[in-house]
Amino acid sequence: MRVAVISDIHANLEALRAVLTDIVRQKVDKVYCTGDLVGYGPFPNEVIDLIREKRISTVMGNYDDAVGFMRFICGCDYKDEKAQALGEKSIMWTKEHTTEENKEFLRNLPAEIRFTAGERRVLLVHGSPHRLNEYIYEDTPADYLQELMEKADTDVLVCGHTHKPFHLTVQGKHIINAGSVGKPKHGDPRATYVIISFAQDVAVEIRKVAYDFEATARAIEQSGLPPEFAGLIRRGIA
Repeated sequence: MRVAVISDIHANLEALRAVLTDIVRQKVDKVYCTGDLVGYGPFPNEVIDLIREKRISTVMGNYDDAVGFMRFICGCDYKDEKAQALGEKSIMWTKEHTTEENKEFLRNLPAEIRFTAGERRVLLVHGSPHRLNEYIYEDTPADYLQELMEKADTDVLVCGHTHKPFHLTVQGKHIINAGSVGKPKHGDPRATYVIISFAQDVAVEIRKVAYDFEATARAIEQSGLPPEFAGLIRRGIA
């Protein structure tokens, strides 16, 4: 069984289209999304519409929660006051430019998705099994990850939220971050997602997909969103 997992699209339609095209070429069995369809980017409705059209099973991200429920904040961990102010502008813009129908779709996204692949139990969340806005990094202490996996009652945990893809194992269990389709933070403007192969072992391929990020950056600059977001798209880093 081979599945593709995308995450953190953040209203970047160009990147999503490119990634979905690449996924088709990989001939996977199923596509999942670990959330954050909206925020920061200029095409929230178009991204949601495409996810719905393709019937991609999606969990709720913190931005999906904030926009769907019209919250004032998204629960992000901002590095400074400037980043927080930009994030608040992003939330406000996105709420104003997302249709009521699509807000209802965001509100009804599940907090988690579980399935089995062979004998392995797989859990998909946005942040962590504890909270949709908890950051799980590659250097998160192994003892904490082991405890997290035991409490979550899963063999494979797939998440997003950090925008930094990785795959690590802790006591035979797998923790996978799908990276970010629409707002990468790994120092490369290419979109990222993962393909997970379930056989005798669990194998993860982190795929980087080139797309017309300049088109997205220009659309941001013309949208009324903070122009700083265009620079982040061009650099592929926070």
